[in-house]
Formats: sequence, structure tokens, C-alpha cells
Amino acid sequence: MLDREGYRPNVGIVLLNGHNEVFWGKRVGQHSWQFPQGGIQHGESPEQAMYRELHEEVGLLPEHVQIIGRTRDWLRYDVPEEFLRRQHASKTHRASYRGQKQIWFLLRLVGSDSDIELRASEHPEFDAWRWIPFWIQLDTVVDFKREVYQLALSELARYLSRGIRMQQLAWGSPLELLHSFYTGENDESQEPNPTNKT
Repeated sequence: MLDREGYRPNVGIVLLNGHNEVFWGKRVGQHSWQFPQGGIQHGESPEQAMYRELHEEVGLLPEHVQIIGRTRDWLRYDVPEEFLRRQHASKTHRASYRGQKQIWFLLRLVGSDSDIELRASEHPEFDAWRWIPFWIQLDTVVDFKREVYQLALSELARYLSRGIRMQQLAWGSPLELLHSFYTGENDESQEPNPTNKT
């Protein structure tokens, strides 16, 4: 399902734990890490697609998460021609398909790490996962998705509680947003809690 400009409607999911670290999934059989994402099927709302993809890719049900927020508008990225050639044999499809347009959701895990099940579907997307700091290192993201990841995280950061100290400085964040994270709060910093789940 493509729009008139050749973009496929899609959802992206940023899943937080109690330390405001984010779920980072390793794609099956690759050395590539990303957030969960997937296409919106005909007749689905973005929220319905998000819950379906969350279960298919991460094994979580609606009762395991709380929706904190979502991006206001679609964020788009173009898929490079060399990726399209690998994925699609049809020249007509390559000519019409440009990339993805995404609504991004920020979720809080209210269940436990043990609720995460990467093999919940017959075609797993990830074969390993871990928690990483919210402000991910953009150089770990495939280059054509970096701008969308930056835009999504920068917009979704406004939903995080004031006074929670982030583990890294925000890249490209408005000064007032950084100020709200780092000024005069007496909260104790959260120590990083890297966990590698396989």
C-alpha cells in the first residue's frame, strides 16, 4: 500500500524501560540494530499497526505497555536504489516505491523483561536485543534512516518526565529541552544498566 508519492505507511516503536533506556533489536542474521517498525495494513490505524508489530517483533501485548506519546506527523525516508534492487525484482515496483512514511510511538514497558519474546511470530525480525541510552549513537543506524531516527527521538523526548537525567547529551535538542533535563533537580542519576538478551 503506497501513497501517491510512493511512500509506504509504517509505524516505528521506541520502547522505554524504567531507566528511560530504549529497546534495541538486532536483525536476524545481520550485524544491524534498529527499533521495531513495520507497515500499516489496509484498514488499520497507526495505533492498531503499532500493537500488531509490537507483538510480532517483540512479543509484547497491549497490557505490557503504556503509550506515552507519538509523533504529530509522518516522518519520511527514501530507500536507496541499491536496496530496492535487492528487495524487488519488478522494475515497475521500484519505479513507484520511494520509501517509508512513519508515525513513531513512545511506549513504556509496564511488564517485565521476561515478557519480551523475539520468536512470537513465525518470521522473527530480531535474534537479540538490549537496552541502550535514549539518545542512541546515530552512527549505529543505517545511514538512510538516521535523519528519521533523530527527528523521531527529538520529538518524542518532550514526553519524558522533567527532572529525569538522560544518560547522554541530546543531539540537536532545543536548549529549553536540555535545560529541563539537567537543571536543578535533586533526582539521583540512573546508572546505565546494559543488558544483552539473546
